[in-house]
Amino acid sequence: MHSDPARVQYLHLVASARASAVRPASVQQVADIVRVTVDDEVDTTTFRAIVNDVADDVLR
Repeated sequence: MHSDPARVQYLHLVASARASAVRPASVQQVADIVRVTVDDEVDTTTFRAIVNDVADDVLR
């Protein structure tokens, strides 16, 4: 699966904004937010990268 880089960046920003608004308490909650946001539009590696990046930001 090859995702459009601009679309991946957009999904990443939306997931980050959603997670910031919800203030999740765990990586699993971040993963759930990202999963709903990306809705199978990215591959597993990209999904994990987005989860890790968003979790780093919101779980500080």
